[in-house]
Amino acid sequence: MPFDHHAAGTDHAGGHDLRHHGDAEATDGLVDFAVNVIGDGPPPWLRDRLVATLDGLGRYPRADHDARARATVAARHGRDADEVLVLAGSAEGFALLPSLRPRLAAVVHPGFTEPEAALRGGGVDVVRVLTDAATGHALDPAAVPEEADLVVVGNPTNPTGVLHPAAALRALARPGRTLLVDEAFADAVPGEPETLAGDAGVPGLLVFRSLTKTWALAGLRAGYALGAPDLLARLAASRPLWPVSTPALEAVIACCEPDAVSAADRKARELAAHRVSMAAALSGLDGVGVSAGPAPYLLLHLPDGTGEAVRRLLREAGIAVRRGDTFPGLGPDHLRVAVRPPETVRRLVESLDAALRRLAVSA
Repeated sequence: MPFDHHAAGTDHAGGHDLRHHGDAEATDGLVDFAVNVIGDGPPPWLRDRLVATLDGLGRYPRADHDARARATVAARHGRDADEVLVLAGSAEGFALLPSLRPRLAAVVHPGFTEPEAALRGGGVDVVRVLTDAATGHALDPAAVPEEADLVVVGNPTNPTGVLHPAAALRALARPGRTLLVDEAFADAVPGEPETLAGDAGVPGLLVFRSLTKTWALAGLRAGYALGAPDLLARLAASRPLWPVSTPALEAVIACCEPDAVSAADRKARELAAHRVSMAAALSGLDGVGVSAGPAPYLLLHLPDGTGEAVRRLLREAGIAVRRGDTFPGLGPDHLRVAVRPPETVRRLVESLDAALRRLAVSA
C-alpha cells in the first residue's frame, strides 16, 4: 500500500480536483446515477416532522432541541450525550478538522476527497495512503506513517465500496493520534457490520455519520460526530453560533429513533438485493469490470481509454454517472454508479452497452 505526500495548497493536488462531487454531474433532466442519495426526498412521515418545525423558524435553534438530538443519537449508539456533536452534515465536520491542529494527516485513498481538501485548505500537510486494486483495496494499517497524528478513512469507502474490518481500523489508533472513520454510508449496509460508532474505548476515535443519504436529506444538511467530549470540544472550537438549523436538529432526532433505525435497515436490505442484480447486469457487458462491495454504489472499470467518451455518450442518452478520475488512485476509465431499482438500471445497462459498441466500431 504505497503513499505519497502533498503539502497544503491547491485543491487540484496531483491533478485531482478534490472539490468535484457527483452533484456537479447530476444536472436536471438526467437519470441520476452520479449521486448516492437514495430516493428523491424524505418519506411522508419524516417530511411531516420537518414541516412541523417551520412555525418555529422565527426563533434561533434551541439548546434543549440540540440536547434532545444528542440524547437520541447517544441512545442509538450506546454512547453518552456528551460524546455526540450534531453537525450540519458530515461536510461541516470535515471543514472543522483543521481545528484539531494536526501536524500530518494521513488520508486513505481512493476515498471521499472532501476531508483532504478541507485539511489542505486549512494549511495541514497531507500524506495519501493508496490502497491497491490488486488486493481488493484492502486496508493495511502498517502502511500508515507512524508520524501521522490524524488518520482519515471511510468505511465503507467511497467510491470503492470496500468495508474494512473493524479490527483493521482499531489497529490504526495510537496515543496522540486522532482516528477519523467516515461512516456516511454505514446505515446503508444491512446490520451495520464493522461500525465503530459505539466504540467509546478506542483512543482518539472520531466517527462521522450522515443522515442525508438513506433519508434523502442532502438539501437539509444533517449528521453528527461521535467521540470523547474533549476531542469534540476541540473539533467544535471554531464553529459559529447556531451552526445546525432547527429542521436539521429535528431530522437527527427523527432518523435516530428506534422505528427509523429499523426502517433504515429494511431499506438497506432492499438496496442490497438491488446491488446484487445491478452488479450482475453490468458485469455481463463486454470489458466492464465491476467492484461490488456492500455499499449502495458500484465502481466500474471500463476498457482502456473509453471512460471520457462513455461519460459523454451516456449524458447524450440522458444518464449521469460519477467520473472516477478525481479520486486519487483511480483514473479516467473508472466510473461510480449509484445503486438504483432494476427498472432504472436497465436503462443504464442498455445505454452503456450501446456506448461501448459504438466506440468499438469507431476504434
